[in-house]
Amino acid sequence: MTKSRKLEITFRILSVVLLFSLLVKITKLPGGIILPGCILGAIMLLGIIIGCLILTAIFRIFSKRFSFLNILSVTTTIAFSAFHYQLYSPTLHIVVPNGYTGEVKLLLSNVNDNILTIDTNGIGYLNEWTFRKTYTKPVVKQFDGKNLEKNLVGFNPLTFWAIGYSIDSSGKASRCLSFKIVDIPQDPTNAALQKNDD
Repeated sequence: MTKSRKLEITFRILSVVLLFSLLVKITKLPGGIILPGCILGAIMLLGIIIGCLILTAIFRIFSKRFSFLNILSVTTTIAFSAFHYQLYSPTLHIVVPNGYTGEVKLLLSNVNDNILTIDTNGIGYLNEWTFRKTYTKPVVKQFDGKNLEKNLVGFNPLTFWAIGYSIDSSGKASRCLSFKIVDIPQDPTNAALQKNDD
């Protein structure tokens, strides 16, 4: 098998793998004002595919050396990779004080490294890149290591994070991402069982 043939097969495989991974990723996108995230993502993905088809047809007019499928696999691989980067969201690992309930606000700040150990006021700090890219649900634990996944309440069913402003004591407003941690009442049956075990 020649090098060019190997390269063709590599781009075709990459293109298909990236397409399927994008289809999985758009199911987790936050929604817009009207449409859910998966619909918005599907529309954008369809637009990218149509754009690649048009670009490939134009390129094919000027260069008959490469087949339509080869050019398409290269253009879609590049476009799908760029879309993957655009959709990338870091999963934040947040640590809160033991027993903390209430709102958690991550303020946009000029810090180099994100400060995700939340103080007793529920405040943490994000750099600009993380602030812009974050939309996935975070992993939240207490100082003692207890996972609080079941206690997290998002902004609405379409998107987890609320984007707003926080005003400090001096009156300065900062943009922030926020969500709530609620106290889940213990099931009385479980509580009774634990008491009997003791």
